[in-house]
Amino acid sequence: MNNKKQPTNQSENTLTEIFKYEVKEGVSEFHVMIHSIRPEDTYEEQLNAVANAYNDLLAGELKGAMAVFKRYFLSDTANQADLLLAITTESSDCALSVVEQPPLDGTKIALWAYLQTNVQTQVLHNGLFEVKHNAYRHLWGGSVFNRAANSEYQTRLLLNDYVMQLMEQGCKLADNCIRTWFFVQNVDVNYAGVVKARNEVFVTQNLTGKTHYIASTGIGGRHADPKVLVQMDTYAVAGLKPEQIHFLYAPTHLNPTYEYGVSFERGTYVDYGDRRQVFISGTASINNKGEVVYPGDIRRQTERMWENVEALLKEAECTFDDLGHMIVYLRDIADYAVVKSMYDKRFPDTPRVFVHAPVCRPGWLIEMECMGVKALKNKEYTPF
Repeated sequence: MNNKKQPTNQSENTLTEIFKYEVKEGVSEFHVMIHSIRPEDTYEEQLNAVANAYNDLLAGELKGAMAVFKRYFLSDTANQADLLLAITTESSDCALSVVEQPPLDGTKIALWAYLQTNVQTQVLHNGLFEVKHNAYRHLWGGSVFNRAANSEYQTRLLLNDYVMQLMEQGCKLADNCIRTWFFVQNVDVNYAGVVKARNEVFVTQNLTGKTHYIASTGIGGRHADPKVLVQMDTYAVAGLKPEQIHFLYAPTHLNPTYEYGVSFERGTYVDYGDRRQVFISGTASINNKGEVVYPGDIRRQTERMWENVEALLKEAECTFDDLGHMIVYLRDIADYAVVKSMYDKRFPDTPRVFVHAPVCRPGWLIEMECMGVKALKNKEYTPF
């Protein structure tokens, strides 16, 4: 038996949105979005408010849950990351992602945290964060970067190092990696290098148009160090059977990404004995010929993007009601009021965050990604 709830908590300084997938036996999971609501406060005050709200949750409503992944969205990493890392290092409890993608509500910080109960966690010697329960080891990585000469070399090094990290754990990129994120400084200039390196590394790992790729988001985002052009977050699972992983295509709405020269899956779902988890890649207003739909029209692009996401979810036998969180990326901050109003009307209860982050093709004004879960009974597989 599972129970899905989406409560909202508001304090004097923060707004907290929570998605709860609770089970009586096994692993419950939670998505939390914490927003500062006082843009007039200093960054330190906003950071402390978000941190206090998170700690209050762990001590109260989500007592017993453990974080497995956190992502902080900052407005100015060059001036904010050091203080954040100083605070989080003292109580580092999970894989950590920090990216400059300014919250569009005018504040300086927002937090997405993914938590679970009844799991064992540890930081592995190679930097991956391991979450163990039943037959599975979930391997999370956050904010990995290097300072190679350009975006192509940085991406190639990131992926090659990650392949080695997985090999150390008895895993392969093609068999075990479920999700990646690439945050690209000046995405209009540097994304081409990311694409080239990813395509070439993937071929060496038996990831091709004839096999499969990996669900992914490639989006504008910045590290505190201006020499870092690309940073990467990752999620892999050890212990899965090949038939537990399924890829989403929605061919009536979307085309295979290799048709326009890139290499990622539109979405992936993973079946466990007790649940199905679905991961929707960064999705924009695109048709099944790979073309931008409704150039220049933010309302119609948003509606088409929703239609595409809905088609992907339907293929996984899921709906928007199964989603634990949404991350919405806007190229133009002037579109925020319109888009927020549309989301508030259609998805009033789903935890979400709106951030400023150009999409990988200039014509796309908006992109969203999401993650969800639904109950499933399959005796062939071990429960999550």
